[in-house]
Amino acid sequence: MYEAYGVNVSSDIEWRPGPNPMVTVAQLYVRDIPLLRPPGQADLLQVLWCPFEHEPDLKPPTALFWRSSAEVTDVLAAPPVPFAVEYEEYVPRPCVLAPEQITEYPNPLELKPELREQLRDWSRWQAAGSGVDSSHAPYPESFYDSHLSLAPGWKVGGWAPWGLTDPVARFCSACDAGMVPLLTICSGEWDSGTHNWIPYEDQSVAQQGGALESNPPEVQVSKGDHLQLYVCPESPEHPHTSLIQ
Repeated sequence: MYEAYGVNVSSDIEWRPGPNPMVTVAQLYVRDIPLLRPPGQADLLQVLWCPFEHEPDLKPPTALFWRSSAEVTDVLAAPPVPFAVEYEEYVPRPCVLAPEQITEYPNPLELKPELREQLRDWSRWQAAGSGVDSSHAPYPESFYDSHLSLAPGWKVGGWAPWGLTDPVARFCSACDAGMVPLLTICSGEWDSGTHNWIPYEDQSVAQQGGALESNPPEVQVSKGDHLQLYVCPESPEHPHTSLIQ
C-alpha cells in the first residue's frame, strides 16, 4: 500500500471538478492467501474505497480489482492522491502484511440456543480440560467470546462480527447465491482481553512486556466498527456487497 493524505471535510473545502481518487486499502496475493478465489488467471486482489461515508448506510464504498500480477507492468511510483477525505482514518497507514492462518469459531449469535447454553456451563469447560482459568467461572461463555470466537483484526474469510445487528444472510444480486465473507476491514486488532490473538511474529515481544501496536493501519471504520466485504461463491466477478458491524 502507499501513503496518501488529503484534508478533512469542513465547510471551507474547495471542491475540484472531476472524480476524487479512491484510496488503496489492501493488496493481497493468492500465493500468500490461498483462501482467495480469483477469477481466471488472476493472482492479485486490490481493494480500494472512497474516503467518504456515503448514503444510505454511511460507509465508504468499496471496489475490488482482480489482476494477474504478471500482466501488471506499468506500475505507478505512487497512486493518485484524493484531494479531500472525510476522515484521516480512511487513509490507511502503509503496512507490510504477514498472513497467518488461524482457526476461529462463529459469533455466539450464530449458535443454536442449546449450544449457547452449554457454553455457560462451567463444569463442561472443566471436564474438557481446556485450560480455562477460574477467572472465567462466573461467566464461562466469556472465554469462548474472547479466545475462540471471532479473531479480531483484518482477515480474509472467517466469521462475521455480528453485534450491531443479528445475523442476516447476504444474497448475490446476480444469481441469488448465498454470499460468503471475503475481507474484514477492522478498526482494531487484539486488546487487553484478547492477547491470545496477538500475531505470531509479535508474541515474543508481548511476552517480554514490549509495546505493540494493536491497530497498525490506523483505520477507523464508522468511528470504530468493522466493514466486511462479501462475494458470490459462484463467481467472484459478480457484484460484491459490504456490511458494517
